[in-house]
Amino acid sequence: MKPALDPVQKAPRSRMERLLIVSAALTILSSVLGLLPLHFVCKPLTMLIAMAWVYLRASQVRALERFDLLLLAALAASMAGDVFLMLPGGYFIPGLASFLVAHLFYIALFRQGISWFPSTRALLLTMGVGAAMYAWVWGGLTDPVLKVAVAAYVAIISLMVAQAIGRATVLREDASKAVALGACIFMLSDSLIAVNRFVQPLPLVSLWVLTTYYVAQILMVHNAQRQNAA
Repeated sequence: MKPALDPVQKAPRSRMERLLIVSAALTILSSVLGLLPLHFVCKPLTMLIAMAWVYLRASQVRALERFDLLLLAALAASMAGDVFLMLPGGYFIPGLASFLVAHLFYIALFRQGISWFPSTRALLLTMGVGAAMYAWVWGGLTDPVLKVAVAAYVAIISLMVAQAIGRATVLREDASKAVALGACIFMLSDSLIAVNRFVQPLPLVSLWVLTTYYVAQILMVHNAQRQNAA
């Protein structure tokens, strides 16, 4: 393992983290104000900055390992989902599939060093919440393909949240608890999308969806680090 970073070495990482927050804020603002050219630039850029932050953080303290690659893959799939969902036209299913893949990578990431779903209570709770949400939006799922796709997505994100919470119950540290919180907020963000799309329109939906989405991603990216990371 490389030696601990001094303040000069940590400075680029801090700048990258601030840049990520600024880019996320610009994405939210451009969406709310309808500034589409800025939005189309900032939305994928935000995840690119997150990926650069993860790469820089890992490369400064050690060679890239499976943990880092899984996190980068989750962010790359999230970026693909962001792009599909912001494009005009019928790209909801490709966007849904991209985020489903992202959650699979997150599940594998949160599995590192612990068992599968170590908290039965968390697993039952998250699957129950997912089932309730699916029942709520069922009436708006008029396309049979959409019914299957949304069911699969709800199951996978519920498992992702259960794995993150289970990880926190095992590690019992602030970072893992923050990751679990981020996973829960991610599920909340997706629930807002589902309600708005399949149940009823929500006021200022882009503000709430994007804010919860970026809070979730930043919490997970910032705190999902190996124990030997600086």
